[in-house]
Amino acid sequence: MSAVEDRLAELGLTLPAVVPPLAAYQPAVRSGRYVYTSGQLPMVDGKLPVTGKVGAEVTPDEAKDLARTCALNALAAVKSVAGDLDRIARVVKVVGFVASASDFTGQPAVLNGASELLGEVLGDKGVHARSAVGVAVLPLDSPVEVEIQVELAE
Repeated sequence: MSAVEDRLAELGLTLPAVVPPLAAYQPAVRSGRYVYTSGQLPMVDGKLPVTGKVGAEVTPDEAKDLARTCALNALAAVKSVAGDLDRIARVVKVVGFVASASDFTGQPAVLNGASELLGEVLGDKGVHARSAVGVAVLPLDSPVEVEIQVELAE
């Protein structure tokens, strides 16, 4: 097992299987030293644990936990094309989408779930640029979707 996966285990987490695509795309692609993931939903065992809008049916704290799951799924997607998470030199960018009630403005706090997980697992290599975007609806009525870009070591 890799050092990153050892760290996940210390946190009580297991790297899940890659979530199969819902349409015509790949979960992750590599271009040179970079891996780009598709948007990852907070799927657990092939299902969304919660659906709905954040600030309505889903609390911000629930959504933050879901963003954490999205980041874990993104790491699984990265591993699927990089072969080993220890090859990550750094997380470059995180983009997160939050299906938001019309008056909800806490998207950055929700996406902290993903950012904090990457920091806990990767340390300084997990520090990244980020966008947190509120949207009307996401696939399957998911509350959150996260994509990441990582640079691999040579």
